Amino acid sequence: MPTTGIITLILIIINVIVSYRGFKDRAFFARYEFEVEKILIYKDYKRLVTSGFLHINWMHLIFNMLSLYFFSGVVEVTLGTLGFIFIYFGGLIGGHLLSLFIHRHQGDYSAVGASGAVSAVMFASVALYPNMGIGMFFIPISIPSWLYALLFVLFSIYGIRSRRNNVGHDAHLGGALIGMVLALIMQPSAFARNYPIILLILFPTVAFIYIIITRPHVLLVDNLFFRQHRDYYNIDHQYNAQRADQQQEVDRILDKISKKGMRSLNRKERETLKSYSKKVR
Repeated sequence: MPTTGIITLILIIINVIVSYRGFKDRAFFARYEFEVEKILIYKDYKRLVTSGFLHINWMHLIFNMLSLYFFSGVVEVTLGTLGFIFIYFGGLIGGHLLSLFIHRHQGDYSAVGASGAVSAVMFASVALYPNMGIGMFFIPISIPSWLYALLFVLFSIYGIRSRRNNVGHDAHLGGALIGMVLALIMQPSAFARNYPIILLILFPTVAFIYIIITRPHVLLVDNLFFRQHRDYYNIDHQYNAQRADQQQEVDRILDKISKKGMRSLNRKERETLKSYSKKVR
């Protein structure tokens, strides 16, 4: 396997530094995580990228960085530095855009992690070298990369269906699909060599993404069209309700000031008024 390139090492270092800061500083974490409401309503589009450098904990970070380390070499050597960067950030942003579309009516949906980008790199390597051996962590066995990729797709489908955790499995699938397609565009001869295996992986991935978008009730998942676990609550309605509640509270505070003066306000009321004044400037 080709040695890991300098760009991969730089990305790993950035992920570790940013994630560590997020572990220690909750405000920093909240400012840069993927959150539907912040992106769609407040147009904070940088979160589509910045959230990919944050992780929930050390285990989440280490697993993603080890996966990136093991799979990146063949991609960076075969497609070059620019091709590798294109696949990494294409998977990162593309996976989050798919997740944003699926969850766009769930204002409180949030996620972090480089999994979309790592999935793109993983599946790009599978498209290029489907029979490459993949060693299991700390276990002296290996399996073909195409089998690993197929198991990954099936596990992601199970994760989306079961909703057992807050891992962004849909972003995994989106990143994986983008990584494989971009690799084949940059290296079309790989499809001619490996098309049976590539189609075996692409078919369930594309089919499931289509189903989760158009027929989510079949899968029992929460998303844009159907909400199994909670009552449907349109994000626009949520935003308008929040604004109405805030305006009502501000009106009450202003009425209190007119009757009793500024000194009558408690700390919470002063902070509410200060926050509101910043928004209307």
